Amino acid sequence: MSFKLSPPFRAEHLGSLLRPDYLLQARKQFDNKEITYEQLRVLEDKAIVEALRLQREVGIRAFTDGEYRRHMFYDGFFDHLQGFEEIQNPPVEIFKTYVPDIKAFLANNIKPAGTTLCTGKIRHVKSGYLPQFEALKALVQPEEVKNIKLTLAAPEWFHLRHGEHAYRPGVYANRDEYFDDIAAAYRRELEVLYAAGLRNAQFDDPLLAYFCAEPMLKGMQEVGEDSEALLDRYIQLYNDCLAGRPEDMAVGLHLCRGNFRHSIHFSEGGYDAIAVKLFNKINVDCYYLEYDTERAGTFEPLRHLPKNKTVILGLVTSKFPELEDVGALRERVMEAAKVMAAGTGESEEEALKRICVSPQCGFASHSEGNLLGMNDMRKKLALVKDLATSIWSDA
Repeated sequence: MSFKLSPPFRAEHLGSLLRPDYLLQARKQFDNKEITYEQLRVLEDKAIVEALRLQREVGIRAFTDGEYRRHMFYDGFFDHLQGFEEIQNPPVEIFKTYVPDIKAFLANNIKPAGTTLCTGKIRHVKSGYLPQFEALKALVQPEEVKNIKLTLAAPEWFHLRHGEHAYRPGVYANRDEYFDDIAAAYRRELEVLYAAGLRNAQFDDPLLAYFCAEPMLKGMQEVGEDSEALLDRYIQLYNDCLAGRPEDMAVGLHLCRGNFRHSIHFSEGGYDAIAVKLFNKINVDCYYLEYDTERAGTFEPLRHLPKNKTVILGLVTSKFPELEDVGALRERVMEAAKVMAAGTGESEEEALKRICVSPQCGFASHSEGNLLGMNDMRKKLALVKDLATSIWSDA
């Protein structure tokens, strides 16, 4: 499957942007019931208008709302499905402690304050993403709607963390039944969003990159969990979620190694361990890959990327304010094109046409954001655009 539309653009960003202080303060006031939702919404709209202005000024054309209506990047799907329930102060025993972020929290004596579990049959009753999309549509020109990019939660998000504890045994007899209903809910979600005009969707999934982390794989082996079989099942889940999607709906998959508050990451390891399956088995059009530090490994896995798919290289870090050298970044893009060409037999020029560039992750996967300021973020996004223009004159 290849792209029918313009996304991804040569210069991309990954969805979340730093929130202005007034929006963070308003969110706290809303959570404390000090202001109404309507009052919060006014400030959200103001912040999103400013975010759109920023994206236009630096030359980013795939518009997002910065995820300003969310607390965490994965908000908006499971919390709107019938059958899921938010659980406060969950027991540690229901978590899979080999999962890198869970392991990191527990190592620092941070007990999870809450989670979301399936306690009843899963049904899609309303879209949590649709109001976000419709609100953003109202703030752009009609001809720009096709350029809106909406970020979505990974379908296996709660399962990797909880395994058999992700759903009540009395509700589902096994994980296949559970996954089947999640997939049906995602198909319905995409139908709703497509009907509203969405043509560019991005799944945010750090969990697949965890399958590159040796400590997790070792931990799974120790408890008798077959990591390869589970990865295969997650790939099937993705394909079931995307079954029947329209050809003109571009879908991307973003992998990183954690981008928690204050620039923390959770895992390391190159894409080598999952590259063949990742690039050839999952029915998405493009991959947004973290490549800003050595923890992501080399470009060698890109030799497995087929000719009909695109990669967005996350070469610019979103974690720290120091600016990368555009010349060095350009050399890395050329290096990636050389690897891709060697894998497919195409020319390096042809491989270069299947590459775009971006920051390694969003700037605020968590509402508190990373260790850089608004002006730093602007410079980072401008650097991404400058890099793209230096390689593709029409970027």
